[in-house]
Amino acid sequence: MSLTITETPGELSDFTPDDSRPHLAQARRDYREFAFAWLTRSVATLVLLTLLGIIASLLIASWPTIRSMGFDFLLSAEWNPPMDRYGAMVPIYGTLVTSAIALIIAVPVSFGIALFLTELAPAWLRRPLGTAIELLAAIPSIVYGMWGLLVFSPIFAEHIQPALGATLGKLPLIGHLFSGPPMGIGLLCAGIILAIMIIPFIASVMRDVFEITPPMIRESAYGMGCTTWEVVWNIVLPYSKTGIIGGIMLGLGRALGETMAVTFVIGNTNSLSSPSLFMPGNSATSALANEFAEAAPGLHTSALIELALVLFVITLAVLAASRLLLARMNRHAG
Repeated sequence: MSLTITETPGELSDFTPDDSRPHLAQARRDYREFAFAWLTRSVATLVLLTLLGIIASLLIASWPTIRSMGFDFLLSAEWNPPMDRYGAMVPIYGTLVTSAIALIIAVPVSFGIALFLTELAPAWLRRPLGTAIELLAAIPSIVYGMWGLLVFSPIFAEHIQPALGATLGKLPLIGHLFSGPPMGIGLLCAGIILAIMIIPFIASVMRDVFEITPPMIRESAYGMGCTTWEVVWNIVLPYSKTGIIGGIMLGLGRALGETMAVTFVIGNTNSLSSPSLFMPGNSATSALANEFAEAAPGLHTSALIELALVLFVITLAVLAASRLLLARMNRHAG
């Protein structure tokens, strides 16, 4: 007995493979792409909304002082809570001066450290020395402040300030900046402590951007007889200038916003009686740290919040200036 299977012409030709799977896979890819784009857009929007919320809250909380004092708040050096008279000139001056001192000291030192680690240090020393420098960034700022007050400032007053007064203090133009009694604490001491704090940040960024220079270009320059300085100045620096400026701005942002270390060693005095860097002063962050907890509701609290708003604007202006500088450098390079 046999079984015969017959098929109608065209019956099997209508049976085609399922072509829905490629479409499903493409749909999944499109969905993942949409979800990823939506997630990143949401995070960016959240950051922007947070920034706008901070600005709005600072403006609202500082509006009483803005309305009652106007631009006199920025131009006055008087800070008298019992009389409800507030001026931000002394804290702004202290913030800018200490940050400038920190950059003047930290940038060349960080450049030297990065240059040594990438070009001159032996292989066995690079990793432990680089790790030690990065560990300095992990030290809490209050430790720097206590060390500056208890250890550095006595040494600074006894040995360094007299030497600076006897040398730089005799110069005709900048001598008044290094005159006065050697008290240890003051604007210069705070600037030096800030420099020590931001050196690890700037040096680490400089080292990383120095290392991304293509080895072929670097070795070709050495093969042509260039010295280490010529290679760094003519090849490494032009190639990594964007990262270097970014590292410097990172250090400047840390210096502008530092609180506890500056509070310990700046002196916390709202006075501009002398332009000397040896004299005590104040900064925006130290004024906030010292007075905000005990500030009475009203103009005192509003003045402190406006001081925070001014510090925010200064930081924003510095970042904007750095972006414009980078754009101009890239335009000239192109």
